Amino acid sequence: MSKRRQDRPASPCVRICRVTPGGGRCEGCGRSLDEIAAWSRLDEDAREAVWQRLEAEGWPVTDDAPA
Repeated sequence: MSKRRQDRPASPCVRICRVTPGGGRCEGCGRSLDEIAAWSRLDEDAREAVWQRLEAEGWPVTDDAPA
């Protein structure tokens, strides 16, 4: 079930910042290095696209994750 935009934390970051070897994804939040680097500059629609992909791939997207 998809969360509404206003119900999400400010960032998918869960402070488990390790990049998978060869995969280029954070093991904590599932974002790519490019997504992490660009996050503060992404507009609302681009952030929503990342959130939707994370949810579709089964990454934990919770309100209690640290921002």
